[in-house]
Amino acid sequence: MTIKITGTGSALPERKVTNFDMAKLVETSDEWIRERTGIVERRISTGETVASLSAKACELALEQAGKKPEDVDMIIVATCSPELLLPCAACQVQGIIGAKNAVAFDLSAACSGFVFALCTVYAYMQSGLYRNALIVGAEVLSKLVDWDDRSTCVLFGDGAGAAFVEASEDKAEKSGIISMVQGSDGAKGMVLSCQGRKLTNAFMEEAVEANEYIHMDGQEVYKFAVRQVPACINEALEKAGLTVDDIDHFVLHQANIRIIEAVAKRLKVDISKFPVNLDRVANMSAATIPVLLDELNREGKLHKGDKIVLSGFGAGLTYGACVLIWD
Repeated sequence: MTIKITGTGSALPERKVTNFDMAKLVETSDEWIRERTGIVERRISTGETVASLSAKACELALEQAGKKPEDVDMIIVATCSPELLLPCAACQVQGIIGAKNAVAFDLSAACSGFVFALCTVYAYMQSGLYRNALIVGAEVLSKLVDWDDRSTCVLFGDGAGAAFVEASEDKAEKSGIISMVQGSDGAKGMVLSCQGRKLTNAFMEEAVEANEYIHMDGQEVYKFAVRQVPACINEALEKAGLTVDDIDHFVLHQANIRIIEAVAKRLKVDISKFPVNLDRVANMSAATIPVLLDELNREGKLHKGDKIVLSGFGAGLTYGACVLIWD
């Protein structure tokens, strides 16, 4: 038994913010941002939420899969930027779209979140507990960004992507997910961090100070990504009995064009096999992979039998990869 993606959807905020707009906020330039990141513009929320963007993406995924909300068994929203701690974003999405029969919960693995959620759903379906699921990667990172810090504020954007997946017993032809790899390196986790609510209670004399913005050691994150991503992709390919030459598309987390180019070089794969949309949407953490996957799907660039690698990497530090054959 495996699971197949039968529908995809995505949603972005209306507001486009260009590098020229960013140059009005901090000391930077379009040339500086393009050269170092590959980013030209990003979408920034002016009211859209993790839940509202996720719900829109889910509705599109269901429409493409030919399913109704009440058909959904499970909803997982991968996010590190929900508006509410309680209730979780997935339960909010459940209420918005009317998926009354689904179990819903959130998953936090930052930029690896969508791949981790896909692996989680795979395990649930292998056990026989559920037969389908909506998997969402969604972020509104703009509320976690220090808009005075030019080293981070130019990098991130907001958005959501979703995939409807179904269990498949079809043994006539090989398709769906055929291998997956996950990993974490918590000892180095603070190189990319964001503190939550300050610790304060009736038994403390004063609150503990907290900087509630994203903090990143860019060099350390880069070194981690260009070392670990090729390694986990190769491990996933070995499990699948495939080589890099067999793969049609490498759909990577869209963090930085230099990272993607470095991964391609280490894998000895032509960069043309690495689709990119970060120039238009920037780094959306858990949303990057499903949004890019939906774009490729709706543009007709994914064909039956195509072999695809999905790979996420980011805060935690977390990393993961899965190999699937498009149906």
